[in-house]
Amino acid sequence: MRGLAVAALGASLGVATASAQPGPATSQPAPAPSFLVEPRGYGLRPEAEPPRYVRPARRTGLPGIEDVDWLDLGVEFRTRVEHHDNDYRRREPAVDDLLLLRTRLYVGIRQGLDPFRFVVELTDSRRLGGQFAPDDRDVNLTEPIQAYAELHFANGAGKSRPVSVKVGRHAFETLDRRLIARNEWRNTTNTFDGVRATVGRSTGAWQVDLLALKPVRRLLSGLDQPDRAQWLTGAIVDARRWSRVATMQPYYLRLTQDGARASTGVSRDIHTMGLRAYGVVGRTGLDWDVDLAAQRGDDGPRSHRATAAVVEGGYSTAQAWRPRLSVNHTYASGDRNPFDQASERFERLFGFARPFSASDYLQWENLRASKLRIELTPSAVLRVDAGLSGYWLASATDRWNVAGLRDLSGQSGTFMGHEFDVRVRFPIGSRLGVNLGYARFKPGDFTSATSGRTNASHIPYAEVTLHPFR
Repeated sequence: MRGLAVAALGASLGVATASAQPGPATSQPAPAPSFLVEPRGYGLRPEAEPPRYVRPARRTGLPGIEDVDWLDLGVEFRTRVEHHDNDYRRREPAVDDLLLLRTRLYVGIRQGLDPFRFVVELTDSRRLGGQFAPDDRDVNLTEPIQAYAELHFANGAGKSRPVSVKVGRHAFETLDRRLIARNEWRNTTNTFDGVRATVGRSTGAWQVDLLALKPVRRLLSGLDQPDRAQWLTGAIVDARRWSRVATMQPYYLRLTQDGARASTGVSRDIHTMGLRAYGVVGRTGLDWDVDLAAQRGDDGPRSHRATAAVVEGGYSTAQAWRPRLSVNHTYASGDRNPFDQASERFERLFGFARPFSASDYLQWENLRASKLRIELTPSAVLRVDAGLSGYWLASATDRWNVAGLRDLSGQSGTFMGHEFDVRVRFPIGSRLGVNLGYARFKPGDFTSATSGRTNASHIPYAEVTLHPFR
């Protein structure tokens, strides 16, 4: 009776009590558990969606929108000075100084109009200085890199399992960024036109991404145009239920090219099947990251068969500077015989190169590479990392694409060279980030024999990024 009296009194006063209003009727739903474990591999964490420089409108500090909870805004200004001495991406040795400027603006509408959402992200990439002609690595003037409409159903596949369908232009990263990436280091961005569908949460036990996209050709001026000859389709699964031991990411990607529309006149149909997995080993400080891929299909008149693998192991300690030491080995098959009917060069699709080489010299094709790296955090805001790498051709008769070098006879060997790089990152205040770095590449026998150059290349740089909405 006393309990009923208390419940009645509480109800009359508008006060919730455990007896009067049982938990299931009034309590807020418990947040869905997170199964996400971030990868520790060097440079392997994909850019977030929305990008990391974006903030909810109420956190921007702009007057009049302190209570707006359906709008995302982002502004980023990046300036980088690069000094290139004997750059092996150029056919001739030269000294080249560049000033790279990149501005990004982001506006996203979410929740307020559900299930309808919208995103627009603009970029303006410019280059000042330089003795070589501008190219689409550095220059892309006032371009929408994202412009899509989204249908978002918060519980479309069951409780706390959203379904999202995005139609329009996309710039995103997935897996370990080696096959599909925005290329955040580069001054310009990979983009795609088409449809992306996602089932599940990015922190849920599982998630499935479905893709039907056309790669977009970057133009130095005017609006970029989709490549009418190519389609990239596929599915990527994130299985995170056992992520405390291992996160599994099986994937299938298909690149097709219509020879009648392609500038090369070559029809292609390349199927990429792979499994990326990563995890940590309890409390030992050990972590691991593996990506295994196989390709089958047709490359023009040739039958395509290729393989690739990346294996990385790391060890972190709890010491003051939180050091992480890692070892990485990378492989991507090359074409053994350019005159037979078999194509064996791994197709790297639309990934990025920087984890392979700080000089931006290497891609995930015709490559054997080994890397030793140390990462340090001397303070809460200062991060330092350095690496030593060695690079070999997987096939002596295939190309080093970035440098435009090849020996069809295979008599120049396979050793491309070794590289040392170091990077220091720290903030100035809450809105300004500084990135200072240096990379030195010493050519090996293959490089010297095919280029006629024996001197090392040196690339120091200094980068400043402003985030007004920090």
